[in-house]
Amino acid sequence: MTTHHRADLLLLITTLVAAAGWVFSREAVQGLSPLLFMALRFTSAGLILAVIGWTALRNFSAYQWRSAAVVGVTFGIAMTFWILGLKHASHIGVGAFLTSLGIVMVPLISLLFGERPNRYVFISLPFVVAGLACLSLDSELRFGLAEIYFLLSALFIAFVFILNSRAAAKISPLPLTAVQLLLTGVITAGGSAVLESWDFQQPPAIWGWLAASALIATSLRFLLQTSGQSLAPASHSAIIMTLEPVWAALFAALWFGESMTLLQFSGCVLIFLAVLVNRLPAVRSWFRDKRHARLANTSRAISKESS
Repeated sequence: MTTHHRADLLLLITTLVAAAGWVFSREAVQGLSPLLFMALRFTSAGLILAVIGWTALRNFSAYQWRSAAVVGVTFGIAMTFWILGLKHASHIGVGAFLTSLGIVMVPLISLLFGERPNRYVFISLPFVVAGLACLSLDSELRFGLAEIYFLLSALFIAFVFILNSRAAAKISPLPLTAVQLLLTGVITAGGSAVLESWDFQQPPAIWGWLAASALIATSLRFLLQTSGQSLAPASHSAIIMTLEPVWAALFAALWFGESMTLLQFSGCVLIFLAVLVNRLPAVRSWFRDKRHARLANTSRAISKESS
């Protein structure tokens, strides 16, 4: 398996785990305030990874601490803007669409960092935007304070992708992810202390969903994502990650009994097409290798019959 194939597989698994996290989070926030939930989720996940990767963390250089901290702070800011948008939003679908535009911004912003995405990345972007719109938008798009917060969150998410890819190329994914999650937890905890009241008298089920969010949808998810991003350019990783809302919509339909409209199903198809267009060179290579293998097997079979 080539490096790009390993990256594709890791990122694909990441989108599935992340989509499951939507279910965990939705169940957990039935009892916990959103920012408090995120603070507990990211801090506990970061501590788990920090304990596992303590030896590597202890040997971090000043440059590695600085690189990991920049990503963590940027992600924490992105999450704070996102939760502020959610607090003021009158339509969640619009917020989901605007936040998802952070993925679309990645190939464009990566140009500022010297990356030159191939043409298939840019060809796939219209499919991504159309697909996300079909999945998320079912009312008129109006701009207010919430929408500004969501767009700021999207902008910072785009920078997180790029900075994380650059850091992951030089730093082991485990300690890098630990630092990022801990800083995100600290920042969201600060926001929660200012904006929310804390209540820890919750039924056991809520803590169970929090544990699933921390262990699976955060520790495992971001470790897989950072590992995948260390093997591929940020622009490529971003396109693969657009599958997350597709799986999230399907999981919601299965778990919560939500129904998908024809428009939302069309959005799923468009996002799948975007991923295929983005990876068209790899798809062509796969079919070419298969064809060559069949021809080689046929040639060997004929040679055996002749002999």
